[in-house]
Amino acid sequence: MDAPLQVYRVLPWRERAFVRARWGSAPLHRMAALAPAEGSIADVGCGHGVLSAALAVGHPGRRVLGIDPDEQKIALARRALASLPNVELRAGTADSLLPERESTFDAVTVADVLYLFPLSGYPAFLGTCRRLLKPGGKLLLKEAEANRSWKYWKCVAQEAVMVRLLRKTRSSGGMGFIPREALAGELERAGFRVESVEDVSRGYSTPHVLFIAVKG
Repeated sequence: MDAPLQVYRVLPWRERAFVRARWGSAPLHRMAALAPAEGSIADVGCGHGVLSAALAVGHPGRRVLGIDPDEQKIALARRALASLPNVELRAGTADSLLPERESTFDAVTVADVLYLFPLSGYPAFLGTCRRLLKPGGKLLLKEAEANRSWKYWKCVAQEAVMVRLLRKTRSSGGMGFIPREALAGELERAGFRVESVEDVSRGYSTPHVLFIAVKG
């Protein structure tokens, strides 16, 4: 299950430790397992590219495009994932893929990105993800949910440190979480049909929830 981490051996130990912590703290392997076995996949907000690597390693039929606005993270991801011929990495936002890649992806993956937007920014972001998908394409969206559990409060404190204190994560004007029912509603209003909602928090100290939604 840790095969994607092997490509990061070329990076300095601090970056390797960060990627390993990211891999161990979220069910990214579950997202990779549920993505289409073949086809084109956009990994939006890919960061250091660990989900992109998980999508690509052992799946030559997948063509993965990872995109993130943090140029430093993309530079490190390019260095680590250089050995994977089915991965392309770009610095930029999802909007920058339009209109070039409109309606060209079989799936879009988004892991822990939406919470960095203010709620007013959800429609535009989700609308962009929808535009990137082919008709019938799937959005795999993983977020922490606001369920008022101890995991939720721990997550809020942790992300406040990462975003506002250490500035390791770049915010787009927000830093918050919403209940799963509210997020499902946002997806439906953006033109998606929610196919499944899976609680993937077991074994983690974060209230992870995974949505699979289909472009209507």
